[in-house]
Formats: sequence, structure tokens, C-alpha cells
Amino acid sequence: MTSSEYAYRYERTHEIAPLRDRFESLEAGAGSDEQVRLAGRIMTMRAHGKLAFADLLDSSGRIQLFAQHAVLGDEGMEAFGKLGVGDIVGAAGEIVMTRRGELSLKVDEVTLLAECKRPMPDNWHGLSDVEVRHRQRYLDLLLNPAARRAVEARAELNIAIRSFFTERGFTEVETPLLQPIAGGAVARPFVTHHNALDIDLYLRIAPELYLKRLLIGGLDRVYELNRSFRNEGVSTRHNPEFTMLEAYEAYADYNDTMTLVEDLTRRIAMAVNGSTEVTIEGRTVDLGSPFRRTTMFEVIAERTGRDLTEAWSTGDIGPLRAAAEDLGVAVDAKWERGKVVAEIFEETTEKHLLDPTFVAGFPKEVSPLAKDHRTLEGFTEHADLIIGGTEIAPIYSELNDPAEQRRRFEQQAAARAAGDQEAALADEEFLEALAYGMPPAGGFGYGIDRFLMILLGIGSIRDVILFPTLKPEAQPKFS
Repeated sequence: MTSSEYAYRYERTHEIAPLRDRFESLEAGAGSDEQVRLAGRIMTMRAHGKLAFADLLDSSGRIQLFAQHAVLGDEGMEAFGKLGVGDIVGAAGEIVMTRRGELSLKVDEVTLLAECKRPMPDNWHGLSDVEVRHRQRYLDLLLNPAARRAVEARAELNIAIRSFFTERGFTEVETPLLQPIAGGAVARPFVTHHNALDIDLYLRIAPELYLKRLLIGGLDRVYELNRSFRNEGVSTRHNPEFTMLEAYEAYADYNDTMTLVEDLTRRIAMAVNGSTEVTIEGRTVDLGSPFRRTTMFEVIAERTGRDLTEAWSTGDIGPLRAAAEDLGVAVDAKWERGKVVAEIFEETTEKHLLDPTFVAGFPKEVSPLAKDHRTLEGFTEHADLIIGGTEIAPIYSELNDPAEQRRRFEQQAAARAAGDQEAALADEEFLEALAYGMPPAGGFGYGIDRFLMILLGIGSIRDVILFPTLKPEAQPKFS
């Protein structure tokens, strides 16, 4: 059969799973008198004299196709026997229970809808090569129930997020993917060129500065489920393209926003797993219990035995560098003291915070868009939600003083000039908008992919992203 002979459509009457639910109680050897038309992919084929069997898979489930010579005759059995594993077919007939108790479609006719031109992987062992699973995700989805579950879970998560914010009066918005300044986060961007305007543009690293413009414009509660891009390394927790949720609420601070994020986290967990309990490193963590709120110095001291409060209060970077060296943390000679403290936290402590924890207070050097902390000198009202040793959500009392914001941008520019390619770029248009007045606000960004990994017990971000970024390989030639 050539491609021009494939059917343009096939009118199926049912999906498989609802039929299994309806007829699973049929007695062995009984018929249903129910005539149906199904369509899907053949996953196994086996012949036994004048009988032949195949497993048909659609998006809802599997069912056995049962072909008899007495029904199909020579020509029909020959056509059925020519079908191969992987072929997409339409099949019509009666739902029956075989004498061996297998719910089946007793085939009256079968139509080849698309032929599989490549050998399918082993149906029982699936794809063992991780690289192949990620590169040929379509095969992974066919053979791996966990891969399909990740797709379903993401859809459930998205629905839960939108429902949560709708209930609270937030407006869902869309902001530019292509931006003249890569702002809103500390990260290295992707750059491209727009020919008609003859300007360089950046794929966004975060939508933050555009969402804040909306607060200035009078929208008090906004959120965006967005794709963002960072030109950085690839690991089990990092992919250059990823999904993030950002939300901002006027007249709130980061204490209010921590409560909002805590409630949101529980809502997502219930939507995906039907429970607030998750298993992390072999033990049960209950997201339904109150999340701990603590400080960076406190958790570093608990983990390492080193209280950095006194070293910080001297205002001198020397004691902090010495502490980092004692703890085996490498620091760059160009770093300021806040960056050193943040590095000590990330290298010694963050990965050990398994229970949901808000680490409240980050140094100014790593938080250029958050307000000064009300009691911790040199820190900002920036909290990170850590679950399973992974940063899930940075949360800010948003900086709304244009003069202070300009000073922070200038500090970032100095860091960039000193070699820090992740330092934030100054956004003059955002500063102009701030000059019109932005209300005090709480905001956060939420790592959707990372939290989905935790909920599903998956160890790599590539397994929750349908098509993760991979190095290209030689393209196959199709015949």
C-alpha cells in the first residue's frame, strides 16, 4: 500500500477504555451484541492456525483483536496476517469475551490507516536507552506508561494553577518572548537578531519586568504560565527551555506571597497525586503540614556548625572567604560578600532541605529586584521555597523605588564588567515605568518542571519535558 492509498479518515465509534469498563464482567465465551469501530496502533501480532490475535492500543488503553477464518475467510485472514507491529489500523466488529477470559474485538473488517516503516522496540522491555527515550519521545510515550503519566500530570497541574488564581481574582496574561533587554532574573540569555528592525533581541529569561509594568498599569493581580530560556548548562535539574509560573499581587509583601505559594503548592499536589504526601529520598514528606520559615544563616549553621552572623556583621569579606575555604566551597576572587554567603548556602545546605522550607532573606548581590530586608542589613526580602533539596520558587517583596532600582542595576553592570555574564542588564524602559509609581507588591516565580519531578518521583527534568534540548545527531533518511 502506498501513502496515497491510506484512508483520509476513519470513523471510530468508541475508545477502548470505556468499553473495557462496560464489558469487563462478561462471562468467558460470551458476546455483547455490541458492534463497534475502533482505531489505534497494533502492539503485538500472533497467529494460531485459523485464528489470529493482535493487541490494539489507543490513547485510552489496549484491547485484543480476535480474527477468525470462519468470519473473515481466506482473503480477510490474509490481509489481517499482513499487518505488522506498529501499524495503525481501524477495526470493526463485536465486543466479546474469549473462552480464556480476554475481552476482545471479534474482527469483521480491518483497515490499514498507516504503515509502520521502522521496527518497533520490544513491547515488553520498552526503551532502555535513556538518550533514545528522550530523542524519540513518540516511542517512549507508546511503550512507557510513566511517560504518558507525566504528560497527563502536567495538564492536571496547569488546570489546578488556573483554577487557583481565578478563585483569587488574578488575571492571566501573556508577555513577550522576544525582549530587547534580558531582564527579570540573573542568568545568561540566548540572543538573536531581528532583520527588519536591525536589532538584537533576547529570548526571555523571565517575564518579571513586563508583569511589573502591568502592576503600574493598574492590574493588581496578574500571573503568567510561561516558557523561559537560559543559555546555561544541562543537568538533571536544568534545561535551556523550561516552564515557569510568575505571579504578582499589589499591596502585598513576601510574607503574604509565601502563604499564597504554600497554598498553591498544596493545590497542585492534590490535583496531580490526590494527596499532599510525596516520597523524597525514601521518606514521606507531607506538604499539608505548615512550611518552615527560617533564615539563610540559621540553616547554614544547622548544617555546617558555622554561624556566619558575626563574620557578616564585620562588613569585611575576609572572614566569609575563610569560612568558605574551611567548608570546601570555591569562591571567585571578584565576588562580593553577599555572593560568597549565597554560594556557601547553595553548596553546603540547600540540597539537604528535604521538607518544604522558606529560606527568607538573600543578599542584595544576588537579588537585584527585591526590597531591602527590614531587619537584616545587606539582605533583601527574597525567600526561596526549597523542597527535596531543590529551589522551587523565589519570592520577593518587590523593589518599587526607581532610584534604588537604578543603583542595583549599576551594581549588576559592574559585576558584568568584572566578568559575571549572568549579571542583570539595566532596563531603562522599566526604570521609566517605575518612575510613574508601582504599588508595593509581592511576587514569585515557580519552577513547574522541578515541582512536577518531585510529585512524580522522577529524577531528571528531561523526563517531565516532552522534548528536552539535545545535541543533534545525523538525521535518518526516509524511504
